[in-house]
Amino acid sequence: MAEHQVGDYVKGKKFGSFEHDFEGEIEKIYENSVLIHILSYNKSDRILVGELNNRAIVRKEDAEPAKAKAE
Repeated sequence: MAEHQVGDYVKGKKFGSFEHDFEGEIEKIYENSVLIHILSYNKSDRILVGELNNRAIVRKEDAEPAKAKAE
């Protein structure tokens, strides 16, 4: 698996209170995890994403490369 880099667009697996997977951009890389700025998510997770300030920390293994959403 290729190393993650800041700015990569990735898909994060659902965890905790998330009901669905989400997508976003890597903001920071830690030893075993990454901080994702959530840019795309299911409407049912809207309140949770807001409470998390549109950010989530996920394990590197759970952050899979994704095609960037067309803007």
